[in-house]
Amino acid sequence: MEIYKTQSQIAAKRNWILSLVVLVLITFGVLALTQGLALVLIPFMFDIPYDDILPLFEGQLDHPNGRAAMLFLQGLGGGLAYFLAAYLYIKLVEKADLDWKQQFNRVKFNGLLIIFPLLFGFILFDSAIVEWNMNISFPSFMSGFENFAREMEDKAMVLTKYLTDFQSPVEFLFGLLVIGVLAGIGEEYLFRGLIQPKFHRYTGNAHMGIWISAFIFSAIHFQFYGFFPRMFLGALFGYLYLFSGSLVYPMLGHVLNNSFTLIMVYLNKLGMVEFNMEEPDDFSWYTVLIGLIVFVFCMRIFIAQNRNVSSHGKMAEGI
Repeated sequence: MEIYKTQSQIAAKRNWILSLVVLVLITFGVLALTQGLALVLIPFMFDIPYDDILPLFEGQLDHPNGRAAMLFLQGLGGGLAYFLAAYLYIKLVEKADLDWKQQFNRVKFNGLLIIFPLLFGFILFDSAIVEWNMNISFPSFMSGFENFAREMEDKAMVLTKYLTDFQSPVEFLFGLLVIGVLAGIGEEYLFRGLIQPKFHRYTGNAHMGIWISAFIFSAIHFQFYGFFPRMFLGALFGYLYLFSGSLVYPMLGHVLNNSFTLIMVYLNKLGMVEFNMEEPDDFSWYTVLIGLIVFVFCMRIFIAQNRNVSSHGKMAEGI
């Protein structure tokens, strides 16, 4: 089960609204502060005038240091900010303990190895959900929302392509650090390490805790046409935590998932593979079926390896 030990009154079920309001305020406050700090530092560190920072947000800045500056902003005001917000809330507000010694003790070498084929199978299976989500059409009376969602998706894709259009191995490694490692660890620490056990406790149901946190995880990306595959991915990370009792597994899975995409994008740029984020290749149901079989098989092995972790379905420790 998840490890989240606290006896703080604000963590009690009866105070759930207050607890969530404080968490939201701290998270957005930290995001604002870290992004503000990044914006102050960018002109000095990357020699980019303040007047050029707005085009940087839109992925339209033609500057030799533009991509590095945007990655710096993403790292400081993204992955690190999520980690810092969760850490401040856990330590200062709820005075909770995630017992990292126990979390690391629950990690098994065979469990780490099985994450690779498990995630690969999930990606193959998830391609069907990606395809379905990208092609959702709304009735005419919802055309306003559809146009808004498409516009947000297009803007996000422009920025993503700008961020991942690495011009050198150094930029690629910087991208792996920011988008792969920092984002993976920071988001898992917040959404699986903190939010999931809180909703587990509030609802009294481990599955509700997983899916609510996965829903929030996907929603904060503000991309409807990637919402469902991202939510299922978040749920996968949630179940890895629930069945193992260690955040190491979902953190590793998240880092691998993000890094795999970046590696494929870079190899495509080098002409070594064909990979297009904007228009993914048509999937085949044969590939989806193989992915599902591999995923289910590996997930069963993972659960069996961790069956000694007590109380999968019980509430995280606390009031």
